[in-house]
Amino acid sequence: MSTNPVLLSTSSVYPENCAYAFDLAERLGYDGVEVMVWTDPLTQEAGALQALSQLHDLPIGAVHAPTLLLAQRLWGWEPWGKVDRSVRLAEEVGAGVVVIHPPFRWQREYAEGFVDGIAQRQAETQVRLAVENMFPWRAARSEMQAYRPHWDPVEQTYEHVTLDVSHASTGAVDCVDLLHRLGDRVSHIHLGDGTGSFKDEHLVPGRGTQPVDKLLRELVERGYTGAVSVEVGTRKADPWQREADLAEALAFARTHLGQTVS
Repeated sequence: MSTNPVLLSTSSVYPENCAYAFDLAERLGYDGVEVMVWTDPLTQEAGALQALSQLHDLPIGAVHAPTLLLAQRLWGWEPWGKVDRSVRLAEEVGAGVVVIHPPFRWQREYAEGFVDGIAQRQAETQVRLAVENMFPWRAARSEMQAYRPHWDPVEQTYEHVTLDVSHASTGAVDCVDLLHRLGDRVSHIHLGDGTGSFKDEHLVPGRGTQPVDKLLRELVERGYTGAVSVEVGTRKADPWQREADLAEALAFARTHLGQTVS
């Protein structure tokens, strides 16, 4: 039986807030929370997050740095400032991972120094800076490389990577194959699913076409010690459907990680 903690990403309850996510995670039986930093003030303040963590007896396992499209002006315009504040926040709340997206191609200066900048910061903290696999922006007859140095982290020298299943699907990548190619650099998992659509679907695991069950079993077999964070889209769901979807996602994770399903 694996002991990998199953976290609920606060992005899974969007547009509800961080406090709602902690309450729901406790009621459903999650092991902890991943905090997506965005315009909700609670996600930006270590003291507020620590209070929520203590209130619900749930650790904060990861912090997701703010992304450009979600929070363009949050913590200033300078992208490294967002990364550095995310690392400090993680250190203050005891999170072991900061999830970071690679730069957009139009962030030229940031992109040119990104790989070295991540390495430099990694050498200065015990928090794992886990760069996330992304995907090309696709349409029916075209494809644009929106991320630099690349949306695929395999050829980059990042020490730590977040493997996102939904992003793999959107990028027409098999998530198990991606695990094989990344090897021990996988330090964090974003659990979802997809059907290979051009859109980033973030489906409940098991509802798409990715071999998510095999991915979880292989992680256990490989001795993976990190967290598995449920990151699914419930924006259009009513509260009852959201709760049912996130309970289903948790049961899926526990089943294929070989954990007891309550």
